[in-house]
Amino acid sequence: MSDLQRYIEKRKVRDSEFAKNYELGYQQFKIGAMLKLAREEAGLTQEELARRLNTKKSAISRIENHAEDIKLSTLEKIVRALGKTLRVEVV
Repeated sequence: MSDLQRYIEKRKVRDSEFAKNYELGYQQFKIGAMLKLAREEAGLTQEELARRLNTKKSAISRIENHAEDIKLSTLEKIVRALGKTLRVEVV
């Protein structure tokens, strides 16, 4: 475990608000990072993906960097434009 991971775990134990916000922020970051990786694996630039979705490059950038409150329908459109399928799990 890295020093950063140890710090985060200790802080989460002593600060419940940090723990709550950390997990939410991490999930939002993870969605954006997964979309960016899928776009790159498809060999597309943000601009090319934006064209496929009839939107602007800035919208794609915003989603990849700040995916908070993204609609499921938006995720589905992006994933389809990348030639992939979306799978949602409840565990």
